[in-house]
This record gives sequence, C-alpha cells and structure tokens, in this order.
Amino acid sequence: MTNRIIFEDWNQLDYGKAWKKQEKIFNRQIDRKQKNEPTENTLIFVEHPHVYTLGKNGDRSNMLITDEMLEKINATYYHIDRGGDVTYHGPGQIVGYPIFDLEKLGISYKGFIENIENGIIKYLRATHGIETFQLPKATGVWLETERGHEKICAIGTRASKYVTMHGFALNINTNLEYFDYINPCGFTDKGVTSLEKIKGVKQDFEKEKSILKGFLAEAFEAELV
Repeated sequence: MTNRIIFEDWNQLDYGKAWKKQEKIFNRQIDRKQKNEPTENTLIFVEHPHVYTLGKNGDRSNMLITDEMLEKINATYYHIDRGGDVTYHGPGQIVGYPIFDLEKLGISYKGFIENIENGIIKYLRATHGIETFQLPKATGVWLETERGHEKICAIGTRASKYVTMHGFALNINTNLEYFDYINPCGFTDKGVTSLEKIKGVKQDFEKEKSILKGFLAEAFEAELV
C-alpha cells in the first residue's frame, strides 16, 4: 500500500513558534504510538527569519559572534534538541520538517536521512542539471566547486520511538553572508552555496517548493495529501 504524507506549508514563521508547532505534532504521534493508535506522517515546509540553531551536542564555539552582534544583524539564536552542530536559517531557504513514523514507513533512521538526501539530489539533477552527492561522515547534500566541497542542504534531526522531527535546510535564494558568522555544521574546511549562486539568478521560490515536495514524496515512495 502506498504511504501517505500530509503536506503543510507554514510559509514564513518565527523559529520559536515553528518549533512549538512541530513539538505538538511530534508529541501527538508519540502519544498515538503508545496507545497503539494509527499515526500520521507530516512534511512541513517553512521559511524562517534570520536564526542560528545549535544541536544538543554542538560546540558553542562554532558560533563566531556575540549576542550583541546577533542583535545587530537582526538574528536570533536557539540551542535545540536535534543532532548536528550549528547552522543558519533565513529568508530564501526552504526548511523542511518531516515528522515521520519510521516504523510505519518501514525504514531505518539511517534510511530516513538517506531518503531526504537522495530526494534532494534527484530534484537538483532533474530540475536544474546540478550534480550533487552525499559525503561520508558529513550529512547533507554537497557539490564540488573550484572552492572545494560546498554544502547546499544541511540536515539535522532527532527521533524518539521511531518518530522524527527537525529536518533539512535547502539554500535557494539564501543570503550566504550569514554563514560567515559560524562554522557551518562545525566544519572549518568546507563551504556553503545556494541555488541562486550556482545558477547566477534568483529563483522562483514558490515554484521550487512545489517541485521539491514531489521529489521528497517519491524518495519515500509516498503520495502527498
């Protein structure tokens, strides 16, 4: 039977408010599992104002700016409960939160991450002719440029009782200067890029969201509802 994924577009939303909404959906699925009731799989797209988030085991020293500087560049900061190190979210970036029951989907946690990566890799190849890849010991989606390895999509998630939350951040029209204030995902020897930078022109953000969700559904052999 085809898996079903409920798709929600939260448009632009403050990170803290989105985190609370995520947790509400996540906790509802955990509660359903504990009661042996049917669970749902939900994929959320959202665009955040400027914000930096640090994973639960991340190194605060990878934040290279002070609280005063955060205020100056109109950004906020959250230390959260996902895996991974520090990353940036902001306008022009598709942030995706898959709140999935991995048991229901019949996949492992590793398979869940790989499906996200593969869906984005296929989207970039089929839609834009851009060849990207997975990098050993470095989650996310990467490409090789004259500057070396550059990440176009970061991934940081958590799971409890095989239910996931948090997710990925794909740079479409992202202002990459905001990455200068951190060591992205803890790396000091790798860069960050965006679809706009690669193609040299600003992209139709809503169109890219519409296309991307289809590739992610396909990666999980699911239909969006």
